[in-house]
Amino acid sequence: MNSRYFFPLCIALTLTSTLAESQIIYERRPPRYRMQQRPQRRQKEEAFQPSVNISVGYGFPNGDKYLLPSYYNAYSGTISQNGPITGSIDYRFNRRMSIGALITHGTVNAPYYDYSNSGIPAFNYKMENWSFMLNIMKYMPGSKNVTPYFRTAIGINSWKQDYTDAAGNKIAMPAADLPDLAYQVGLGAQIKMSNNAGFFLEAGYGKYILHGGVTLKF
Repeated sequence: MNSRYFFPLCIALTLTSTLAESQIIYERRPPRYRMQQRPQRRQKEEAFQPSVNISVGYGFPNGDKYLLPSYYNAYSGTISQNGPITGSIDYRFNRRMSIGALITHGTVNAPYYDYSNSGIPAFNYKMENWSFMLNIMKYMPGSKNVTPYFRTAIGINSWKQDYTDAAGNKIAMPAADLPDLAYQVGLGAQIKMSNNAGFFLEAGYGKYILHGGVTLKF
């Protein structure tokens, strides 16, 4: 046999025998099974019951102090303030909203000095305010014991203004032009202490900047 055919033939026979003797095993991978998490049972919310909420609080500072009038040739001295004290009654008709009334009361006092004589007040000014506002509360999702809310209130002001001299005697001066519109917006949270009582903390703008108090549920 020609040597040029001998080596290729030997190689071919060797490969053939090797393939014949070898066993090719196909390993079948076991199917992958995804662990299915059991669906978590949703906590069943308690059935909502409409309620009447009564709140009493105190705001600071008194926003009415920014309404102090300006007078020609006089400037205001140290301002003293009280309140506003707040009270509200609201009907919570669903889980997310309530409607009711918000009442505030506060006073602001300030002495006015003449530029030519700053030792003794030229007169003292006192304004007393009552406001009566429609109060709308929108409650946001929270926890079992903490409920965030957004307050929108709008209504009317009722003013009483007094002018007195340094000795405390009333003097005749034209009343300042104060706004009739009263309003308050706020963002806060109610903290539940028991089924029918708790307290609240709030920040806002209008009659007060900071506000806190107690609330009762009936």
